Order: sequence, then structure tokens, then C-alpha cells
Amino acid sequence: MSDKGLREVTNPSELFLGERNSKSPGAAVFAGMEGTRPVLVEVQALVAPTSLGTPRRAVVGWDSARLSMILAVLEAHCGVRLGQHDVYLNIAGGYWISEPAADLAVASALVSSLAGLALPSDCVYFGEVSLSGAIRPVAHTAQRLKEAEKLGFSQAVLPAASADLPKGNGMSWAEMESLPDLVARIAGSKGALKQADNDD
Repeated sequence: MSDKGLREVTNPSELFLGERNSKSPGAAVFAGMEGTRPVLVEVQALVAPTSLGTPRRAVVGWDSARLSMILAVLEAHCGVRLGQHDVYLNIAGGYWISEPAADLAVASALVSSLAGLALPSDCVYFGEVSLSGAIRPVAHTAQRLKEAEKLGFSQAVLPAASADLPKGNGMSWAEMESLPDLVARIAGSKGALKQADNDD
């Protein structure tokens, strides 16, 4: 809405990513879907020590029950202790995420904030996390990656065994089988990043 009435937003992703601070820990770009249209949005997390008996959990733009599940999986399967920390999660731009594919981006932002390590600014994240810690494939992989490449992203972290992976689009991706793999990658594990060559 402008002073001259409604105006078309030609690229919603640019609107949601307009004011990113790429050097700040706790921020991950989620490659999501709004119906059949791909949308990139920033997931922001702040993990801070608390002196309260019951840590705070504040969520804007995402399901609070889903956040509780991700926190439980991180603690049970990855050894990430958040019981003495307040957790704040925000989806930039007032956007509401309803698809479970955001699990991987949320977990990445949480671990990044806790570790104080900024994630790569040219990387997007998507994938569903199960209660066992496995990362499950999601639909519309090709559309998500195409939108990310169009906006200048060159890397993606996505579930292993994802279908519909594009070839020759200039992007590289890391295929994650489980959440501990993701945590190890963010924390700087000695394991090399498993990247796929799109030209193969």
C-alpha cells in the first residue's frame, strides 16, 4: 500500500531480505513456498543465558509448538543444551511460515546464535526435521533453488535424497541426513562439506 494505492510487489523475496545483516549470528535464510511461488525470508534467532527458573520462549511468525519440538530434538540428539537459555525467534518482515520445511533454517539460526557464529551470507536452508533427528526431504526443491540463485545465493543446505535437484544452475549444496550433521557443520567440524557438483 502506497500513497497512490495498492502497488504490485514484483519480488516478495527482495522485500523480506532487504535489510539483512549478513555478519550477525542467529540469522538463516529460508527458501520457502507460498502456494506455488517460492519465497525467501530471513529467520532470526536470539539465544541468551537466563537467570530465571523457567527460560523464556518467544516466537513471532512461526508455530511455538514447532519451536519447542526443534529445541527438544537439538538437546536430545545433538547435545545442544538450551535449558538455561532464553530463546527468541522472529520471521523478518512480518511473514508467517506455515510449512515444516522451515525446520532446518530455524535449527541453523538457533545453533548459530548459541555458538556466536554467523552463517554464510550466500546460503539458503530448507528441510523438515523429524523427532528422531533425521532431516526429511520436502517438495519443490527445484523452485526453491531457482529462486535462491536468482537472488544471488550460491549455496544451499538441504535434505539428503532430495528429489527434483536441478543441474547446471550454478549452485552447490550440502545434503544433510540428520540434525547432528548440521550442528557439526555450523560448529566447524573437521568433516568436509559434502557438496554436489551441478555439472555432473
